[in-house]
Amino acid sequence: MVNFEKIISVDNLLLAWKEFICGKRNRKDMQEFQLHLMDNVLSLHSDLKNKIYTHGGYYAFNISDPKPRNIHKATVRDRLLHHAIYRILYPIFDKKFIYDSYSCRTEKGTHKAINRFRDFHRKVSKNNTKTCWVLKCDIRKFFANIDHNILKRILSKATFDTDILWLLSQVIDSFSARQGLAGVGLPLGNLTSQLLVNIYMNEFDQFVKRELKVKYYIRYADDFVILSQDKGYLKNILEKMKEFLENKLKLNMHPDKVFIKTIVSGVDFLGWVHFPKHRVLRTSTKRRMLKALRDNFKKESKQSYLGMLLHGNAYKLEEKIKALG
Repeated sequence: MVNFEKIISVDNLLLAWKEFICGKRNRKDMQEFQLHLMDNVLSLHSDLKNKIYTHGGYYAFNISDPKPRNIHKATVRDRLLHHAIYRILYPIFDKKFIYDSYSCRTEKGTHKAINRFRDFHRKVSKNNTKTCWVLKCDIRKFFANIDHNILKRILSKATFDTDILWLLSQVIDSFSARQGLAGVGLPLGNLTSQLLVNIYMNEFDQFVKRELKVKYYIRYADDFVILSQDKGYLKNILEKMKEFLENKLKLNMHPDKVFIKTIVSGVDFLGWVHFPKHRVLRTSTKRRMLKALRDNFKKESKQSYLGMLLHGNAYKLEEKIKALG
């Protein structure tokens, strides 16, 4: 059983700093913290040990990649703690997650998820000899609707001491997505949020796999798909899943982003439109790639995009990108 002391130890905080600072050495706030690194680490350790630590506020800013998002950035001190918590708790929880959960997990990610989707389609369609239906779902305002009390109740089921639960509560309750209403939402900018939403949604994953006994299910964050030869079966379990999300997790599916369609008609999942024998990039993604390179050309971005295109059928777009720069 992991204990509180292991998370807040000076050794763990220093190892967390080493991971945290990678790629961020030139940032002013990081340089200021590093200038008195040992003093800052010892001060944080002391506050945690004496249980007088309180999480600071957030700096909010917007990004649009690919859609508008409101990011909340914590102070360097708090983000260091997030890394310290994550590096100890992630391996413990990761073992409890289902195989086909792909978001923010080591050796998973979008490419593994879309390849799994392709494999599932081949199995369900029996190599394109049967009709394959896909139920595609999306949760409405996912991060903004995570209920703090439900999350803390889920965490309390793990074999942690009360000090770890106190620490996690400090992080969870440091943010509210709705002004004047505490207890709802996790910030998109926190490393811990990535783990906490997976812990939250693991309740749903286990329900889908153990209770509904769904075989061909893939989830990436708030996007999930189920494949079947039976359209009626998908309609039936859709209602059961909606009920579970609303009653147990206080989450709702996005009314405009839930559909059941065949692979032949093209299924949009994780940035690619999937067909029986190939997949192509979503049109909006293609436009965004080209615009980004034309407006602000970077050789690294070009190589990154070309690498991404290897995962699908995008010869024409590949040629356009190669011609830039």
